[in-house]
Amino acid sequence: MKVIYTNQSLNSLEELIEFLKEKQGIPVTKINALIKNLLDKADHLKENPHKGQTEEYLSHLGLDHRRLIEGYIKILYRTIDDSVYITDFFDTRQDPKKIKG
Repeated sequence: MKVIYTNQSLNSLEELIEFLKEKQGIPVTKINALIKNLLDKADHLKENPHKGQTEEYLSHLGLDHRRLIEGYIKILYRTIDDSVYITDFFDTRQDPKKIKG
């Protein structure tokens, strides 16, 4: 399996960084450590892609989105053939309607 970050997930990661800095007031050093942990956790999905639970907020799409959780952050992903596509990084303190699949 290989892990692929979609453009949407990379944009969401940038939005997450801004949210953590601006709205949550988290120092850059802590944000950098969190981002490293998120990327490490996502990269480990290549070894066990069905590790995460089904993401109920995206079940209406019928694409079998799953999630991993790191603190307040959801890593949303789906598997297609031999690839794991990371589709979104989402801080659960935000409105769930903002989740993008």
